[in-house]
Amino acid sequence: MKTMKLASILALLATVFFPAMAFAQSDPGVRPGAINGQPAATATNPLPVTSVNTGDGSMQFFLNGLSRFQDIESVSNSPTGNNGLGPRFNSIQCSSCHSQPTVGGTGPAMNPQFAFAGSSVAPRDTTPSFITATGPTREARFPFFFDQFGNPNPNAPNGGVEDLFTVSGRSDAVGCSLPQPSFAYAQATNNIIFRIPTPVFGAGLIENLDDSTLIANRRAQANNNLGISGTFNHNGNDGTISRFGWKAQNKSLELFAGEAYNVEMGISNEIFGQDRPLPGEDQLGSGLPTQCLNLSGSGYPEDTTNFAAKTGSDQYATNASIPSDTVMFAMFMRLLAPPTPVTTPGNSASVARGQAVFSAIGCATCHTATITSTQPSNFTSSLGSAPVNAFSDIEIHHMGVGLADNVSQGGAGGDQFRTAPLWGLGQRIFLLHDGRTTNLLAAIQAHQSNGSEATQVEENFDVLAPSQKQDLLNFLRSL
Repeated sequence: MKTMKLASILALLATVFFPAMAFAQSDPGVRPGAINGQPAATATNPLPVTSVNTGDGSMQFFLNGLSRFQDIESVSNSPTGNNGLGPRFNSIQCSSCHSQPTVGGTGPAMNPQFAFAGSSVAPRDTTPSFITATGPTREARFPFFFDQFGNPNPNAPNGGVEDLFTVSGRSDAVGCSLPQPSFAYAQATNNIIFRIPTPVFGAGLIENLDDSTLIANRRAQANNNLGISGTFNHNGNDGTISRFGWKAQNKSLELFAGEAYNVEMGISNEIFGQDRPLPGEDQLGSGLPTQCLNLSGSGYPEDTTNFAAKTGSDQYATNASIPSDTVMFAMFMRLLAPPTPVTTPGNSASVARGQAVFSAIGCATCHTATITSTQPSNFTSSLGSAPVNAFSDIEIHHMGVGLADNVSQGGAGGDQFRTAPLWGLGQRIFLLHDGRTTNLLAAIQAHQSNGSEATQVEENFDVLAPSQKQDLLNFLRSL
């Protein structure tokens, strides 16, 4: 029944849009042209949402957050005051992992992590084999703790981030000596998974979708006859829908920023106020060594609201006017404009056909093109009453054994992932949650496996004519 219905739809599309063609389909690759579809954007200067230019002060917050997003962090003695790095970390600035195609994106073509080991950044460390010069920027996790015999124990779930590098041997971290995690052993025992950075373009719009709108969209997609039945991850404190991260485990952009600051750079902050041991040190050991605590010498948390001296006639006027890095990271992401689709010259007809095929075979059931609309915003007007053209339902879905990472976060299980927003896909290099491929065809095919809600849709893709597949790929690279 499903196959007959699909065949009828595709036959109609073929009749309306194009005559039969015979050629092999291929991923067009990273789309050239305007950065994020925005001609005024550059590699280091993305655009804010429209209303940031209205003179309400929001531009100052955007630019300040953008600047802090690119600051290089030190352990101590930083000439710019960026202290608190480590004891363990994956990178030394937000933008080193979020820079493709501009600040706020995902991992770049040249992996900055490859240069850290043996340099002044991580002088005593070695580069893990899964970090390569032109490979994806990654974090690593061990799905399970090891038992007394050195085997992964499926009854002892882990899943926490195992930071790649340490501050051992740095001139600004004298006395702290830490080993790197046992990455080679974890790889040998098949007990390691990877994650790449998620882009944060348009994140303020996603944050400002109220739960009722998301629930209504889910209800509208419920009777899809494709085996798709997503759900939402929920915040453990207030029970509302969470929406950021590969498993939609984080509720807000401040929580998202605070977690990344602590986990990816080892910097304690107003949301996560302590130095972070590795999962094994935290649950099975004694925590971090004393000599590796409070390395900046400033106390905790290392990132705080930056209290200023009282000035002017109003003694309260300036004390609370300089937010912490965590708040400003969140403000930058909140005010960051979403990508804009772009079609290359002579390609618009193919892109239009591809979008029709995208909907016809069922991709749009999860990758909802537009959710309308956001709730009114008390930040700036562009974030309120606006469509969210993210190509995502913000739900988590079972993706089967082929993509499962055996890591649970919040209510998301080992094979569940948030529907990745596709806006900006045209200029992403590394694909899927672990960056395993740079090829859209391989990414689509990975949606099919035992237990995946996307299997029927991927099988629908498989029976497309080569020309239809090419149109779909062209459409995806236009986003």
